[in-house]
Amino acid sequence: MSSAPANDLPAASPAPSPAQPPAGRGGSVLTLLLGAVAVAALISSGLLWQRLSSIQEQLARQSADSGAQAIEARTMARQAEELVRDTAARLSVAEARVSEVALQRSQLEELMQSLSRSRDENLVVDIESAIRLAQQQAQLTGSLDPLVAALKSASQRIERAAQPRLAPVQRAIGRDLDQLARATVTDTAGLLGRLDDLVRQVDDLPVQNAVAQATSTRRLSAAPAQDGAVPAEGLAWWQAALQRAWEVVRDEARGLVRVSRIDQPEAILLAPEQAFFLRENLKLKLLNARLGVLARQYESARSDLAAATAALNKYFDPASRRTQNAASVLQQAQAHMKAAELPRLDETLSALATAAAGR
Repeated sequence: MSSAPANDLPAASPAPSPAQPPAGRGGSVLTLLLGAVAVAALISSGLLWQRLSSIQEQLARQSADSGAQAIEARTMARQAEELVRDTAARLSVAEARVSEVALQRSQLEELMQSLSRSRDENLVVDIESAIRLAQQQAQLTGSLDPLVAALKSASQRIERAAQPRLAPVQRAIGRDLDQLARATVTDTAGLLGRLDDLVRQVDDLPVQNAVAQATSTRRLSAAPAQDGAVPAEGLAWWQAALQRAWEVVRDEARGLVRVSRIDQPEAILLAPEQAFFLRENLKLKLLNARLGVLARQYESARSDLAAATAALNKYFDPASRRTQNAASVLQQAQAHMKAAELPRLDETLSALATAAAGR
């Protein structure tokens, strides 16, 4: 089997279609399109590259700003840390100073309280000493005036101090003042004055065995008072003198013989030189009574006054006015002498002890 050669057969070519353009014209259009697309891509790439570069620049600037801000922030943080440390140090110093001030304030308050307490304690001790001294003075003098003066002075001092813790002391002082106002004691000063006057009058008291002598003495003392009546009667001076002498002799003669009742013969038989010792013994009894009054030994003083009264009634003339006055003084002294004790200031002293103890 044979085959014909390929070059012998005529080549069949397709018939040109009237609807398709020619091949050269289509390639140019495609080239233009591709060029346009490439140009557009190139332009878009440029724009993108430009935008990307601007973004990069913006990012770089932002990164630089962020770095600067970070550096500034680190600087500020470092400064803040240093400021915090400085503030903490200052705060610790301030706290230390505050604690020191608080300690000083507490110490100052304690000092003020101690000063106040010491002032109150000194006031309490001073008032107590003054009251006890007033008690001793009242015991020595037998008068309530020292106690009243001491309590009034203490009340005034407490009122000036204006301390509430001393208010109970002031109330106790007021109650003791009321108690003293109602109390009655012996008038020691007046009683001592009466005894002193009586001691001075002992030397002038007439004894019973000196009655005649006292009558003659009164006659002679009364004679000069009658001198003014003698010239009126027309008698000469020598006649008046003789008359007075005659009266004295007559009185003496009448006194030689006396009839009287003697109840106590030892008073009549008392020797003249013993009258001195009798008077001195009476003075000693009165002085012993005076010492008993000063020592508040009223029983001993009463016994001495009773003995002095017995001696006065036994040895001295009861008809004499001086003897009667002395006897009345002795009776008044015995009547006014009381054994009443001085009021005790227990409430005030107890309140002072409580205030001194700080309760």
